[in-house]
Amino acid sequence: MSAHIPRVSVGLPVYNGERYLRSALDSILGQDYPDFELIISDNASTDATPDICREYAARDARIRYYRNEHNIGARGNYNRVFELARGEFFKWASHDDVLYPSLLRRCLETFADSPADTVLVFSKAEIIDDVGNVKAVSADTVDATLTTPSGRLASLIFFRCYANPLWGLIKAEALRQTRLMGWIESDHVLLAELAMRGRLIEMSEILYQQRRHAGSAIPKHPKRRDLYAWTDPRKGKSAILLPHWVLCDWEYFKAIRHARLSLWQQLLCSSAVLCVPGWRWFLAVTGPVRDRLGLHRKRKATEPGMTPKVQLEPAMTNERQMNVYDAKVTRGGNG
Repeated sequence: MSAHIPRVSVGLPVYNGERYLRSALDSILGQDYPDFELIISDNASTDATPDICREYAARDARIRYYRNEHNIGARGNYNRVFELARGEFFKWASHDDVLYPSLLRRCLETFADSPADTVLVFSKAEIIDDVGNVKAVSADTVDATLTTPSGRLASLIFFRCYANPLWGLIKAEALRQTRLMGWIESDHVLLAELAMRGRLIEMSEILYQQRRHAGSAIPKHPKRRDLYAWTDPRKGKSAILLPHWVLCDWEYFKAIRHARLSLWQQLLCSSAVLCVPGWRWFLAVTGPVRDRLGLHRKRKATEPGMTPKVQLEPAMTNERQMNVYDAKVTRGGNG
């Protein structure tokens, strides 16, 4: 292993990813910022994944390839690539996504120009299907002007869609303070933990493509217990199947407690978890009526988190973009 410690670590967990893996690896290794390591954790794949990984590792010294003796679940594999990372900054990469060449460089440049409490920088993402057709642009965003943990958490929950920000560049020090990936809504809950620790900055550029296809987690595991077992085999098999929203809110409350905020901020964050989804639902349900009555609120394109083409209320924007592409083809990959 090289004695040089790169500034950026990219972690790629994979299980049976032979179909898209070469494309993902080419896009990572083709970054115009070269000072990074790529950590691949193969979760005991049974297809050609190990051969592809070894082939790439043999020709690029930046790759560190590991193979698990048995499948440790998506949660364990995602966390493992971070635990093996050495860089000051960390990025998760999925075996079926595609990065634009300037992603790492632009994230680092944005970090340099952002407030000191910034913990994550992310770009907009194109949502693509199994053959690479662009279906939508992710509606995930967060208001970077908010300075309180509760404000950032409320904004994150209100705009949540595909958990796109988590595939940005993260300060490793901040990520180590979290509980890492959990087993219920792990990406959204981890984003919440990061948001309670600092700012999440969105760049205006589209710098990567997030793939959603029939092999993603939810289409492949339509039953809840199977999905939970895919995430964490031990917990998933023994979990008490309470309503999903109850389990999800419980994970948010644990994240709030783990963040060690002041009592006042804990109360505000807990209120955001309980109230913001209901408000978002109300806006989505009443949106068509308010549109017909001309009661929806116009927003300036220069407001945080907005683009010139998005001027409706954010919750309505999310719902309409999700209707462009089947929302059941959801994030997950095959970690």
